[in-house]
Amino acid sequence: MPWFENRFGEKLWYEEAGSGIPLVFVHGWCMSSAVWQNQFLQLAENYRIIAPDLRGHGKSGGVHGQHDFGRYASDLSDLVKLLNLDAAILIGWSMGAQVALQVLSMMSDKLAGVVLISATPCFTNRDDFPFGLSQNESQGMRLKVKRNLQRALAGFHNRMFIEGEIETVGAERRIMTLLDNIVQPDELDAVGSLDALVDADMRTLLDDISTPVLVLNGDRDLICLPQASDYLTTRIKNATQRIFNGCGHAIFLTRSEQFNAEITKFAGRVRDCNA
Repeated sequence: MPWFENRFGEKLWYEEAGSGIPLVFVHGWCMSSAVWQNQFLQLAENYRIIAPDLRGHGKSGGVHGQHDFGRYASDLSDLVKLLNLDAAILIGWSMGAQVALQVLSMMSDKLAGVVLISATPCFTNRDDFPFGLSQNESQGMRLKVKRNLQRALAGFHNRMFIEGEIETVGAERRIMTLLDNIVQPDELDAVGSLDALVDADMRTLLDDISTPVLVLNGDRDLICLPQASDYLTTRIKNATQRIFNGCGHAIFLTRSEQFNAEITKFAGRVRDCNA
């Protein structure tokens, strides 16, 4: 799979498979393109699947330095332009959903639709947004990362799922093995990207969105609360929402067939609207 060079001459990694309508998947904090394994396996027969590793993450871990959503979005927009993508559907999970919102504000003409998975416009609470983590929780995450990154990420992985969500022992083993094998960022990148996440507030972008948006979330997400997805659906005028009952933060892993079916339906709706 290839590398691409951004406008600053930095080389970043992306995975690609299939042909057809381009679906661009953006991973979350301290993850990588490897989390989209089930989407590559099941959707690449009918779609062009593209999944970058954000700077400081995965195989793009050698690109250190500035961590903010403007830089993440400029990297991704450079990839969209390099691949000459048109009428792409941008699909972001958790932190990747905030990246997707930032990219949408920069190049809505290139995007036919956006999917926000387990998303929030603000990772932490604000005075007028009570649907994030508390300041104590986010500060606690930061301290855990600085104290022992590997242990902090193991705890974060466990918190993504609720009891009984993963239906079989074999499925649990496959999912946890996938997560354990993701190339971890170093401590500086983990802290830098977490700080960017804690500081970000995407609410000012929401009212201007006219692109079709699909909001997908678990009803028992402990990381990005379900109320945050409800908020996004209410604020974005062209948004629809699908809720996965009995699920936490990583529905594309635990309910991959249902998730992929929702992506397929949305891609068909967007295609028909643009025909």
